[in-house]
Amino acid sequence: MKLKVKFNALTAFWILIVAILVAPILLFLLNAISPRSLSQGSEWFTLRAFTSIAHGQFAQGLFNSFILGVLVAVLTAFLATVIAWIVLRTNSPIRRVWTFFVFALLLAPSYLIALGWQRLIEQRGVFDILGIPSAGIRNLFYGPVGIFIVLAVKGLPFAYLVISNSMRSLGGEFEDAIRVHGGSRIEAFKTMATLLSPAIWSAIAIVFAETISDFGVAATFSSESHFPIATYSLYLAIENFPANYPVGAAVGTVLLFLIVIALLLQAKYLRGRSFRTLSGRTRPFRTIELSRLGKWLSSGFVIAILLVALGVPAFGALSASALSGVGSPFSGHAWTLMNYKSVINSPSLHNPLLFSSKIALIVALFASILAAVCARLLTQKKAGAGSQILDFILLAAVALPGIVFAAGYIFAYNLPLTNSLGIHLYGTTTLLGLAYLAGALPSTSRSLVGNMSQLQESLSEACRVHGSNAIRTWIDVTMPIIAKPLLAAFCLTYAGTLLELPVSQLLYAPGAEPLSVGIDKALANYDYGGGTAMEVLGILSALAVVAVAYSLFKLLAPRGWKRIGVARGK
Repeated sequence: MKLKVKFNALTAFWILIVAILVAPILLFLLNAISPRSLSQGSEWFTLRAFTSIAHGQFAQGLFNSFILGVLVAVLTAFLATVIAWIVLRTNSPIRRVWTFFVFALLLAPSYLIALGWQRLIEQRGVFDILGIPSAGIRNLFYGPVGIFIVLAVKGLPFAYLVISNSMRSLGGEFEDAIRVHGGSRIEAFKTMATLLSPAIWSAIAIVFAETISDFGVAATFSSESHFPIATYSLYLAIENFPANYPVGAAVGTVLLFLIVIALLLQAKYLRGRSFRTLSGRTRPFRTIELSRLGKWLSSGFVIAILLVALGVPAFGALSASALSGVGSPFSGHAWTLMNYKSVINSPSLHNPLLFSSKIALIVALFASILAAVCARLLTQKKAGAGSQILDFILLAAVALPGIVFAAGYIFAYNLPLTNSLGIHLYGTTTLLGLAYLAGALPSTSRSLVGNMSQLQESLSEACRVHGSNAIRTWIDVTMPIIAKPLLAAFCLTYAGTLLELPVSQLLYAPGAEPLSVGIDKALANYDYGGGTAMEVLGILSALAVVAVAYSLFKLLAPRGWKRIGVARGK
């Protein structure tokens, strides 16, 4: 009986993985080479879709995305290395607050950062209302410069997290040796950067993938500046009537190919070279004592980056939400809270926030549960072919652009075959929730693998020997190890789902608009104040849910769950 239950549960798990991750993406990408097999053309095999994107707007969008990806990846890797050195290796005062801003950057979607800038520099925007000349900045920002800045802002936290984790484990003996032999601090920094090559190249690959797959900046600056990028070209191919799925699939395939090339180049550079620096003789690094001028310069450098990354767009959003008549040439302007009152009183403005809050809570809960199951399967002592296949699926899904996920769901669940099987999910909130879940599951699962891999099988076996059942063993042994990472995964998934754009834009059901769609519609109707107030309330609600979740964990979680990972007092 137990074997039957286990078999049924495992079968249901794999059916879900195939339904939400494998089938939609493969079916969508198959359009690029075999449109007839999916009733989208007359050819069983053709490369016509790839030929059509080799010129015109599609080719220009792919070229622009590639160049932006390279430039953004290189710049953010350099900035992240410098900032990590300042924060981790020196006594600069800025190190005390940097971690908070990293996670704020990580949670802020690119389209909200772009909208914050737009509210400031657009015609009759905040700068115009305040009498600050903005024509020059506006002309500069509505084009490749603005897109580049927003994408660099979004790539910076990813690069920093990768590089800083490696820098923490790098001993100080190499830098000390250079300094003892007369080398300058700059030469010591160059040596450290060389030893960090694996992390730096990983950061470049990750940021490149994030940059060319980003849709938020495509839906804001790119759509208004006549500077095409690949994700917006894919969006237009799917949204135009009639939809051109083969061309959209060809663009998606090229994006995936570029990401794979970046990962292969990273592996080729590192192959045959050793960067092993940890040993029994590794000495902890010593904090560099900066002079007063050094403290001012290092803090000023980081603060300048934070102002561009968060300060300016946050000011744009907050000021626009507290001003009446933003964007209007006819009405007067005054500081007011009426925009927030209109969000609270108007169903068309507050319903998207309530809807996204509910569905984000459900998705975060299910994503956390499924992620724990995936992480457990990936770290089993006797991992079979199933675990290796799951690992490959999750790794591949991490690299998939969100717009490809959304397009895959549009196509796969609107096929005649799907409807003939009795699966009528297209245009429903259920399909939107499944797409959210599919987008969150790969990264959430990978984030739990490290903690789950620390769990020795002997602990679970000992519990079973002493009479504990599977559920009790999971609670007593596994949950204390993964409780905090699971809580962090829940909070990140909630915030990411609440403010998600590409899946929401393509899959929302009529009458059930997510927050990002509600914001977009408010702005399209020239309600800049109401739309911006929705942005601010959305971010505040996400922070409130995170605060409540951590407070409940602190109050209600068993003592053993809270003690794991906490340093013991002397």
